[in-house]
Amino acid sequence: MRRFFYSHGSASSDTSFSIKLKALSIGSELELPDNIVHHWCRVLRASVGDQGILFDGFGGEYQVQLKSISKKSATATLLSQVTDDKTAPILCEIGLVMSRGERMDYAIQKATELGVTAIQLLSSHHGEISLKPAQVDKKLAHWQQVAIAACEQCGLNRPPLILSPLSINDWLKSLDSDTSNRQLTVSPLVALLSQDIYYQALLQPADLCMQMSVPAAGQPAMPDNLLQILKQETPYIKLLIGPEGGLSPDERQQASSVGFSPWQIGTRVLRTETAPVVALSTLHALSV
Repeated sequence: MRRFFYSHGSASSDTSFSIKLKALSIGSELELPDNIVHHWCRVLRASVGDQGILFDGFGGEYQVQLKSISKKSATATLLSQVTDDKTAPILCEIGLVMSRGERMDYAIQKATELGVTAIQLLSSHHGEISLKPAQVDKKLAHWQQVAIAACEQCGLNRPPLILSPLSINDWLKSLDSDTSNRQLTVSPLVALLSQDIYYQALLQPADLCMQMSVPAAGQPAMPDNLLQILKQETPYIKLLIGPEGGLSPDERQQASSVGFSPWQIGTRVLRTETAPVVALSTLHALSV
């Protein structure tokens, strides 16, 4: 059954889309946003009576049936609600230095499938990308949509937040300061969603911070307390993943000074788009 993200973001000017799906009763009729009408009714050529799944990121998912379709709009009837969030048992924010083209899309897509909670976009000394101010909104919306599309495919009901780019120095400084000053700066697609208590937990100090490290002689494979922290009910972990050229010595030192312990997985040097997949998979395997 097809799944669609029902956005409450300001991308839609219609106030009817500000109503959370969980506030509606079974049997209610709702108007579908333009993006769902286009994808479901025009691209996929759905017909009246077809059923699908909607999720809005606030928890659970909702089975609906198309009731009417016109040239510019469509409505659906809410049939049932499933409360299972399908979220990962680990709250995880990845600070990821941006890479070019499909590699960045791949990293976001696969990290989403593996249950990442947020991805903080970063620029660094050896990074390939440093966005101009005029490019930020477009890139942020694109990468957030990549994450949403991955959720629609894999069944995750809470999309990860893609956070507006920062330099790695600014991000690390913000983590070393009063957390009350930190904000979740996101695309309008998920602006309202980012205020939900589930995502606001990202503003609290993490239980453990780790930087993915190039294998080095004499360096511990992982922090001593990693396994203990993973036994907590909902551990919160921050990961820092550098670019193809690696973090500079100054960046590694700054990360270390604010509590990022080195973590090396195996003896190979991973590509920047592979590292999130390996890191998240390893965390989930260790937490079982």
